[in-house]
Amino acid sequence: MNEFLFLSDKNIKPGEKTGMLSQLLLSKKVSMTQLIEFASNAKDPVKATCIEALEFATKGKPDFADKACLKFVIGTLTEKAPRIKWESARVIGNIAHLFPSDLDDAINNLLINTEHIGTVVRWSAAFALGQIIKLKTSKNKILVPAVKAIIEREEKNSIKKIYLEALKKSGL
Repeated sequence: MNEFLFLSDKNIKPGEKTGMLSQLLLSKKVSMTQLIEFASNAKDPVKATCIEALEFATKGKPDFADKACLKFVIGTLTEKAPRIKWESARVIGNIAHLFPSDLDDAINNLLINTEHIGTVVRWSAAFALGQIIKLKTSKNKILVPAVKAIIEREEKNSIKKIYLEALKKSGL
């Protein structure tokens, strides 16, 4: 697709590509459907840039996301590339409040990522799970004990802090 041609331009810095793509999304010059279709077939670095653009867009305007976006990033949580995992988790953290009844698969995939060797993957999973805990849904019956177990085994205080703040804010 010509809308995405700039992503292969080596003269454009990665951060600029993310910014350009998020602006195309927010201005609706590229639709969510187009982005998901393109990213689904892209190589890992380009796919990660697409998901990072989603993260940037949903951080400022969470309601920009739809169920197709949620489904896409839930699926990409299981990709091999760490950057894809962490950007997907951050999107979920940004939009979880919009889809509280559609988070079961996200929770399962995020819990798997809490055991990843990469600190950023674990941090991003903590961010998303923390946002889900703050929703105070019935999912907390299973999620809170799982998070408490994660806190016990997690070695990074910065990650533990995310979980502890979420538990505190949800009154648990």
